[in-house]
Amino acid sequence: ESEGDGNGSDSTISSESGVNGAVNEESQSQNNKSSEMRMLDLYSGCGAMSTGLCLGANMADVNLVTRWAVDLNKYACESLKLNHPETEARNESAEDFLQLLKEWEKLCQSYGLVGGGDSQQKEEPATIEEDEEEEDDVEVDNEEIFEVEQILSVCYGDPKEMKKPGLYLKIRWKGYGSEEDTWEPIEGLSDCHDKIKEFVVNGFKSKLLPLPGDVDVITGGPPCQGISGFNRFRNKDKPLEDEKNKQLVVYMDIVEYLKPRFCLMENVVDIIRFAKGFLGRYALGRLVSMNYIARVGLMVAGSYGLPQFRRRMFMWGARPSEKLPQYPLPTHNVVTRGVSPLEFESNTVVHDDGAKVELEKELYLGDAISDLPPVPNDEARDEMPYGEKPKTEFQKFISLKKTDMPGFVGSGQDASDHLLYDHRPLKLNDDDYQRVCQIPKKKGANFRDLKGVRVKADNHVEWDPDVDRVYIPSGKPLVPDYAMTFVGGRSEKPFGRLWWDDTVPTVVTRAEPHNQAILHPLQDRVLTIRENARLQGFPDYYKLLGPIKERYIQVGNAVAVPVARALGYSLAMSCNGNAGTEPVFSLPPKFPNLQPATSPSVVQENE
Repeated sequence: ESEGDGNGSDSTISSESGVNGAVNEESQSQNNKSSEMRMLDLYSGCGAMSTGLCLGANMADVNLVTRWAVDLNKYACESLKLNHPETEARNESAEDFLQLLKEWEKLCQSYGLVGGGDSQQKEEPATIEEDEEEEDDVEVDNEEIFEVEQILSVCYGDPKEMKKPGLYLKIRWKGYGSEEDTWEPIEGLSDCHDKIKEFVVNGFKSKLLPLPGDVDVITGGPPCQGISGFNRFRNKDKPLEDEKNKQLVVYMDIVEYLKPRFCLMENVVDIIRFAKGFLGRYALGRLVSMNYIARVGLMVAGSYGLPQFRRRMFMWGARPSEKLPQYPLPTHNVVTRGVSPLEFESNTVVHDDGAKVELEKELYLGDAISDLPPVPNDEARDEMPYGEKPKTEFQKFISLKKTDMPGFVGSGQDASDHLLYDHRPLKLNDDDYQRVCQIPKKKGANFRDLKGVRVKADNHVEWDPDVDRVYIPSGKPLVPDYAMTFVGGRSEKPFGRLWWDDTVPTVVTRAEPHNQAILHPLQDRVLTIRENARLQGFPDYYKLLGPIKERYIQVGNAVAVPVARALGYSLAMSCNGNAGTEPVFSLPPKFPNLQPATSPSVVQENE
């Protein structure tokens, strides 16, 4: 594929020629003035990107709605659907979703709903003979006829796990309840023409699935585990041949098929650092080859009002008839961690060195979580009262009711005060709990403070020869061997306590304290799901579903909500024609705590 203009460190890579494909861009621009701007969230997780983008866009008077979301994690899909009831949340792979879209378009064509295709179908009674593959000990009347009462859903894949991928319909059988619903291959339902037609026509009208031209925005963070620093077998020579990087190709294939007005891709910084930025250049090249204009920016979550550093890459793409969205400049100071990658170094979203900018004060752990009630290691409640009132501006904002949140658009539901959700920790096993209870409650405390550990002048740890090895009640050592050998004995992370004036490098998906500092400053436990969610900027009203470990994964994999919110505001400025030509712009003062939402024109005055 093309690498754009071959210079990956340019802030903007553009293509000026005409538009390929059958999408009428003029009509799409007119659609923007209608009541709803439709978004597809791929690799959506529990919906952090959708939440932030929609809140930010709505603050600038663009009614952005996540109509469709796709993720492989069923618990993440359930959490997204709970918080975004307007969204068709699909628990499937992106590859299957793309195949489904293509099959859906053929179905719509076959019924004359869209151009192309063959609209001739057989009209026959809606019945299907039951499969004869039954358990040996069940007597079956092979002549029994089952009648289709309703078609409930559609998917592409292998839902019956028979190694027969294809287009399947979910059937409600007449005289049977929901527990008897089954997935049936569409070719086996040839006698159900009327029911299929009814389902497709209704799905077309309700936009059950998007057709090319239906989507205004595609967003998503395709996982690229093949470039992870934890992967010892990374393919540096041909990264795209690594199956673990395949989702980047699938994401771009979906963009190419649906032809949205805008797309926004998020990823770890390694995508532009690994193999001289090969995958980042590939993504840019794909967009340019599709005749999109595109730009890359590196944004730090802490720069938008979080006590977490978390640097990520965001790539904007836009059709040539649209204004390419800009990157919002930082609103907050941040405690810097790590170094910027040399590849695409000039794409870091920062204020110019010489610019005189008054930024908001950097935030620390205490600013985010000091108001939350104490909970024990074995806390089992999913909901509880707050207890104390918010102590900081961050806490006041994050605990707002849904209907009071700037940018919220919807009915008056959830207008009442909500309880505190998900404020429970991963329960440590007895051995780890015994160890955690002996970690001092002071800044910088960790396993090195335990009896029997000595720190040498070169900051390596060793066993203190003058102290007998200490054991906990189970008979296991108080200080595990792995803590002593982690990172060659140099690490201070095992069983590390965070402190009120700390920032967190990156909220992680695992809550075990063995190789990271995630203990609460004053309580003998790891940070709760809600404490982690606050570090990611999730509003307190955002409730998560699934087992405890799964909820930690949802939070750790999420895009920081304040970053997504700022990008949503930028997207709305482009839709309203107010985006500048520079790659960056300044958000309104005190963003996002604007009451009422400031006109986007104010933003331009601050550039």
